[in-house]
Amino acid sequence: MNYWWLVFAMALVTFLPRYLPMAFANKLKLSPLLLRALEFVPIAVLSVIIAQASFYRGGELDVGFSNLHLLAATGAVITGIVTRQMFSTIVAGLLVFSMLKLIAG
Repeated sequence: MNYWWLVFAMALVTFLPRYLPMAFANKLKLSPLLLRALEFVPIAVLSVIIAQASFYRGGELDVGFSNLHLLAATGAVITGIVTRQMFSTIVAGLLVFSMLKLIAG
């Protein structure tokens, strides 16, 4: 089998779904309500990713003190509420996780 056809087909399957919505985006008018709702999509997606990474260890729910990811996320959330600064929130989460990892061994 010629692998170049396979590479071309994979590139086409990857490129077209990303290009077609952008190609026709200027012809479609979205309602202001839908545009406002779409602003929350990145926040919702990132929240789910972070929650899954924090609460689940090994495919099971882990909410104990042995879950270092959850403890670091809790520290980051508290820092975010207090400071309202993204950079300090990220640094606090990384520092808490690093310290807990060093202590836990």
